[in-house]
Amino acid sequence: MKIPRIMIAAPMSGCGKTTVACGLMQAFGSRGYRVAGAKCGPDYIDPMFHREVLGIDSQNLDLFFLRQEVMTRLFAEHAGGADVTVIEGVMGYYDGMALDSEKASSYETAKVLQTPVILIVNGKGAALSVLALLKGFLTFRKDHHIAGIILNRTSKAVYGRMKKMIEQGLWDMGYPVPVVGYVPEDPIFQIKSRHLGLVMPGELRDLQEAFVKIGKVFEETMDLEAILRIAGAAGDLKITEGAQRAEKASPDGLRLAVARDLAFSFYYKDNLRLLEELGCELVPFSPLTDACLPDGISGLLLGGGYPEVYAKELSENVRLRREIKAKLERGLPCHAECGGFLYLHESMEGMDGIDYEMAGFIEGSAVRKDRLVRFGYVEIEGDQDGAYLERGDILKGHEFHYWDSSNNGDACIARKPGRDVAWDCIHMNGNTFAGFPHIHYYSNLLFARRFVDRMRKFRAVREKEGKYI
Repeated sequence: MKIPRIMIAAPMSGCGKTTVACGLMQAFGSRGYRVAGAKCGPDYIDPMFHREVLGIDSQNLDLFFLRQEVMTRLFAEHAGGADVTVIEGVMGYYDGMALDSEKASSYETAKVLQTPVILIVNGKGAALSVLALLKGFLTFRKDHHIAGIILNRTSKAVYGRMKKMIEQGLWDMGYPVPVVGYVPEDPIFQIKSRHLGLVMPGELRDLQEAFVKIGKVFEETMDLEAILRIAGAAGDLKITEGAQRAEKASPDGLRLAVARDLAFSFYYKDNLRLLEELGCELVPFSPLTDACLPDGISGLLLGGGYPEVYAKELSENVRLRREIKAKLERGLPCHAECGGFLYLHESMEGMDGIDYEMAGFIEGSAVRKDRLVRFGYVEIEGDQDGAYLERGDILKGHEFHYWDSSNNGDACIARKPGRDVAWDCIHMNGNTFAGFPHIHYYSNLLFARRFVDRMRKFRAVREKEGKYI
């Protein structure tokens, strides 16, 4: 498949990848191009920016969760209809899962997807030494895929001379890589942070207007035509027959309630799409504002997000909290992860330090810690036979949370890949699967199939009893 695409990468975190990627998407969209977005790694926040601020569909690309052929197929399905796809890298370009590994790095993703890379380097206070840095990145791997350079924090007055120096120097070393633009020093390029990364899109007033302005700046400071040529030179993607996929089911009214509001918003696009392919109709609802669950549902999905920020409002919605507890106790299938898991506790400490009553389905309390409790990739192994995993089954996921639970569950064992670190996790009580890890269903399709099968069985039982949820 011919899919024009580029990756925005950098030597390390904090170099402006998100700003440049979003600004380019905005600039291309303003020109009338159909734009798709993507993000390397497990982070939810940047794809949410792509979708909610720019109105551009985005997905996660992660080679820890996905086999190469699966990620290639999912990416092709996601980006196939776009004129150009902008992929935002993660961390430093060659940085992977471990200190000495390139596994699941931006580089490995670019290599698998045969994607040209535009490397952002900091131009502020820099001169000839930039060439040394660039030479290192271009020689570190023969198949580096670096096809362009953007200078960050560089003035218009300096840019022309820097561009000439870099291009001539690289040419002399045998690397004819062009400099295709710069990001000027301007407060508009500063995006605030919060404890889980970038601020939620709905919480930054006038953010969309800011990116419109950034797109207009990039019209002046970026060689958009050159960047489009680089994207268009990407090689054809080869979709193999062995690419893992689920058997599609015909829609038959199987309704899955999905929590979607300011408190719950972290979902992988490919997970939701898979549930639809398995026959689910996804029905959004808000634990913050809705008085009851949607009618006729056979399952419940409680994703991650920021429930701690809205603990008071969630607690005050007493009717919905009680309904969720009652229906889970009657066997309504439920997958709850991270923020959704916190919501199912008896109580949760809010950002204000006050303990608030929650749904009460899981005994125990969720409390704030003064540092990240757990962070990074995990392999989750079933430690007992249950509705969704059997003993020895493996799921892959990711954790990032400042809250901890007095009752993390013991249905599974979580292990840090490549390290001798493990801990108990997950409640798998009846038809509920709840815990801190964010799961990628494509790491084990059986999990998703079993979840949907449980929904069908639950619906069948309720219909036989003449009772409907």
